[in-house]
Amino acid sequence: MCLGIPGQIVEITDEARMMAMAEVSGVRREVNVIPVATGPLAGLIDKWALIHVGFAMSLIDEDEAAATLEALEGLGEAQETLEAMAAGEAALEEQP
Repeated sequence: MCLGIPGQIVEITDEARMMAMAEVSGVRREVNVIPVATGPLAGLIDKWALIHVGFAMSLIDEDEAAATLEALEGLGEAQETLEAMAAGEAALEEQP
């Protein structure tokens, strides 16, 4: 399964290489915008995109970005809960 994480394109870093800086959950990383470029790259600034392995794969609206981030955060919390449960179960198994 491929997972795209919502990121907001905040600047164009290298127009010739079609690279832009995207902010993903507060972390900035350079991404290739070839898959979403349909005109001047400056038009992508402030747009939201699904980011996957260094590429902006598709443009999404801000509401969809917020809902996706919320779902991903929920999955992270669920994962932490599962890990805590597994650790507790392992600790019980270690007792004589």
